[in-house]
Amino acid sequence: MDVLTMKELLETGVHFGHRTRKWNPKMARYIFTERKGIHIIDLEQTVDLFRKAYYSVRDSVAAGGEVVFVGTKKQVQATIADEAQRCGAHYVNQRWLGGTLTNFATIKLSIERMKKMEAMVEDGSIEHMPNKEASRMRRRLAKLQRNLDGLRNMEKKPSLMYVIDPDSETIAVHEANLAGIPVIAIVDTNCDPDPIDFLIPGNDDAIKATKLITARIADAILEGREGKDTPEGAPAEAAAESNKAEEPQAPEESAAETSEDAVVESATETPSDKSGDAAETATTTEKVEEETDVVEPEVVEEESVEEETDVVESEVVEEKSVEEETDVVESEVVEEESVEEETDVVESEVVEEESVEEAPKAKETEGEPTDTEAVEEEVTEEVAEVEEDKEKESDDD
Repeated sequence: MDVLTMKELLETGVHFGHRTRKWNPKMARYIFTERKGIHIIDLEQTVDLFRKAYYSVRDSVAAGGEVVFVGTKKQVQATIADEAQRCGAHYVNQRWLGGTLTNFATIKLSIERMKKMEAMVEDGSIEHMPNKEASRMRRRLAKLQRNLDGLRNMEKKPSLMYVIDPDSETIAVHEANLAGIPVIAIVDTNCDPDPIDFLIPGNDDAIKATKLITARIADAILEGREGKDTPEGAPAEAAAESNKAEEPQAPEESAAETSEDAVVESATETPSDKSGDAAETATTTEKVEEETDVVEPEVVEEESVEEETDVVESEVVEEKSVEEETDVVESEVVEEESVEEETDVVESEVVEEESVEEAPKAKETEGEPTDTEAVEEEVTEEVAEVEEDKEKESDDD
């Protein structure tokens, strides 16, 4: 059975590399093709290389070695911590302190100091210190826990290092090479594969892709510990039992032997044995009846619960129908109000028109001259003036 399948790699997007302009030419042999400006990684090589890395981790842990997980990028910090804690490995997911491997003695002293501070906080002795000194110690403790919490149980240098994105963890990879520690790494198309001992070509940015590969590395550690915990004689005994189970037997002979054994047992059976069997059957029937009695109230309770849920659902449906009816009534009321407003507007327009028509009538009734009467008066006045002028001229002549 494969430890990692091509389907799983495709589903999690392990085959997606970086853009073609950011590639490292040393990764050319692990690239399958280029599509839309992105390199596609050859997953067949990924499966083969991951299988080698998986078995190397398993064998190293079975031999008593330890593994340290390294990944400080934001999208892989949670994955590194969760999987390392699940398999009991050491991890660094915040910051790789320079000298963690090459100057491990100093790092070990820092870990011991962190543990002493934690003990002071737990037993309450830090409360008896001055406030300024206590706050300073808490800040130091928080910083140590942030950087060294995943290494608190590391008593010696690890035998393997697992890295996500060696391009971001160059210091850790360099220290591992100096200390002679093999490095297993997920290497993308923009990374340098030369410092890596067990290379896994794949996407080192996608959360699902990194989680899949990291989880399988953790499974390899657990498998190696199971092989380490089993005693030396256990594999031989298990193999002997499996060989016995695999030995074929003649079906006819076995059937004949079972029938003969059954006849012999029935013949040699004593009355006391029969009475004992009858008592056992009686007790078993009583137990079955008690179990059925217990089951029946449970069934009744389940039915009552179902009926209650039906009642609640019906009430909910009724409430929904009442809400819908209220909504309909409200909409009708709104429509009626809008109709009344329209009628009010029409009535106001009619009143305005009537007032406009009544205005000239009111002027006539009040005795004020209309426009036509004023024109007639002006004409008559002009005619009278003309006649008077003519009369004056005739008098002068």
